[in-house]
Amino acid sequence: MNIDFSKYADGLVPAVIQDFNTDKVLMLGFMNQEALEKTEALGRVTFFSRSKQRLWTKGEESGNFLELKTITVDCDNDTLLIKAHPLGPVCHTGADTCWMEKNHSNNFLSYLEDIIQLRKQASPADSYVASLFAKGMNKIAQKVGEEAVELVIEAKDNDQDLFLNEAADLLFHYLILLNAKGYRLTDVMDILQKRHSK
Repeated sequence: MNIDFSKYADGLVPAVIQDFNTDKVLMLGFMNQEALEKTEALGRVTFFSRSKQRLWTKGEESGNFLELKTITVDCDNDTLLIKAHPLGPVCHTGADTCWMEKNHSNNFLSYLEDIIQLRKQASPADSYVASLFAKGMNKIAQKVGEEAVELVIEAKDNDQDLFLNEAADLLFHYLILLNAKGYRLTDVMDILQKRHSK
């Protein structure tokens, strides 16, 4: 990247932070060359804090780090777009974003994936999702198989309500399995789109 840090008198360029999964804009910060280099080295977004007058890794006090995914520069080489995975709320107020928006996609399935990610860290006694993760990969995979069989059985009958509920159960457990393997639905969609374009 050819970033023009000299364009502004203070040597800082704006860095727009966007959630890698939901595409929500999370915050705006500023970077100098050193902050960019530290971001790339750490894999966590680091800014130059104008109030503290030093490098500041987002989350260094709260633990709500921004895990780096991609960095691109705009057409004028003076603004960065950084896509990251937030480990908790981004705003110092405790909000998901600095614009007080909820950080979830308008796509409900993406939102549901975020809920699964949160619930798997809960106590197994308090969360069905957490209880599945506690039982391990074999149990998670087994549940997908069970739900698939139940859907096939309902497909042979004419009860629309039961069929749709079994379809929902299968999709929910499929999302849990993807999460357990470290993937999201977008990873599967990418493959389908590549197949479609051939």
